[in-house]
Amino acid sequence: MPSTTLKTAKSGERFYEIRCHVSRSKGTFTRRWYVPGGWSEKAIQRELAKVSAEFERQCKAGEVLTRAEQKAQEAEAKRLADMEAAKIITVRQYAEKVFMPAKLAGTIGKKAISENSRAYYQNALDKHILPIIGNRPMQDITRADLEALLLGVYNSGKSASTISAVYITLLQLFNSAEDNETVSVSPMLRVKKPKHNKTTNAEKTPATYTADEVRTIIGCIAKEPLQWRTYMMLLIDTGCRRGEACGLHWRSIDFRAGTITIENNLLYTGEKGVFDDTPKTNASVRTIDLSAEVLDLLKQLRMEQASKAISQYVFTQKGSSEPMHPTSPTRYFKKFGKKYGIADFHPHKLRHTFASIAITNNADIASVSEKLGHANKAITLRMYTHADAESIKRAGDIFRDALKQANTE
Repeated sequence: MPSTTLKTAKSGERFYEIRCHVSRSKGTFTRRWYVPGGWSEKAIQRELAKVSAEFERQCKAGEVLTRAEQKAQEAEAKRLADMEAAKIITVRQYAEKVFMPAKLAGTIGKKAISENSRAYYQNALDKHILPIIGNRPMQDITRADLEALLLGVYNSGKSASTISAVYITLLQLFNSAEDNETVSVSPMLRVKKPKHNKTTNAEKTPATYTADEVRTIIGCIAKEPLQWRTYMMLLIDTGCRRGEACGLHWRSIDFRAGTITIENNLLYTGEKGVFDDTPKTNASVRTIDLSAEVLDLLKQLRMEQASKAISQYVFTQKGSSEPMHPTSPTRYFKKFGKKYGIADFHPHKLRHTFASIAITNNADIASVSEKLGHANKAITLRMYTHADAESIKRAGDIFRDALKQANTE
């Protein structure tokens, strides 16, 4: 029979401490029974006997836990709750705490991503993914959710490159979550990227100028300040990228050989500001020839720059040794286009123009690809092997001439 001892709590309440010894291994169990107010002593003793008997039964049946068992049970319950809570991680939490840190550390992919690539993924997340599904648990996201998200981006009129960035980011995000078992199966498994209408040539073929239009543009360029004349003529002559020209160093110019080595790429992101990076791909590090006119402009610019501020960069901010901001050419080109009535004038259009004119005038794809710094020739083929009316006619003439020559032999 359990023993009972009447005690008083700090609050003044009276209670009986009931103690029941079961065995040497189990030890002694205790329980408090507080005395109800207004009860007679006879009623208290009668109820205490019932509570004590029931407590003894529970102890012998193993229904009552020791303090150590209670602590172990509480610890296990907390562990299970923590595990369950860990499963309820939102898309935003996973992107910020797992996916992007892993990208930067190089644990997703072969190597750590560049600052430009970081901005690529972050932009897709911040502008198109997290506002739609960011606060939802990863496990709740379905294939239908992701298809709807991508369709929304497509229907909003975003460019093919934006749609591709969102698709690639979602694909890698959920593949990563599947790899570390945050989700059992990636909902991106059978999601297809929305495709632009293939019949729309404007989306397939980069906009370019004709050779006559380029001659007109060169005439307008001659009226501009020396630095901008040099910059624009360099883009026309080489087809290099905007950031590659902005990041060009004087040491990269061989005036004697008449060449430049493209080995730097000036970039800008909101988080990092302006920074010097390597070119877009390994193939982008290249040495290319320059025309005599562009070489002469570069010599003039070097003399002009030396009289104001010494800089390692060819193109600098006004009166400073700091490099030209990589977004400045876009703003200047827009003003230039309005000033001279040149439609859609921007740096990358000159790059497209270089490739288009070179290829339609029988330059081989391999040489054009090398000069542009494409990672492989397939990129050049895909982007620039469109034909204009003149080249189509020329192809027919070549075929007919070959037949005539065969007939005379």
